[in-house]
Amino acid sequence: MDNRIEINIGQQRLRLFEDGQMTMDVAVSTARNGAGELNGSECTPRGAHIVRAKIGAAPASGTVFVGRRATGELYSPELGGRYPGRDWILTRILWLSGTEPGRNRLGQVDTMRRYIYIHGTPDHVALGEPGSHGCIRMRNQDIIELFERVAAGTPVAIVE
Repeated sequence: MDNRIEINIGQQRLRLFEDGQMTMDVAVSTARNGAGELNGSECTPRGAHIVRAKIGAAPASGTVFVGRRATGELYSPELGGRYPGRDWILTRILWLSGTEPGRNRLGQVDTMRRYIYIHGTPDHVALGEPGSHGCIRMRNQDIIELFERVAAGTPVAIVE
């Protein structure tokens, strides 16, 4: 199957294309700081990427990840209240890697070394508007569906 993902920063949408047909179109949240590639910018990187790694194939929806490892916790409003400033990475992770040296790969603009993911987020987090620290946030049920439908190596275009 010929799959590809397109993330539109201006529209705050993620679209999955399978064999040339759009099969998924969902709201996301990209970086509060806008688009940009520089390390430390907390911006969402643009350009051509791939899904470098898929992390978390089995955990329950709402599983908390820290350092790309499941902590054994499930997100709840009570847990969120204990850690109010935390940037929650939940359910599944699609770790992105840039494919354009000098733009989003290598040096100070390396998407993978910046730990840019597509990942789940708590249900109360607003989607359809910028708000992340650079990653692409999705509803937990949406990241589960996307995770099951793409493979490592799937192309990802991030456009404005």
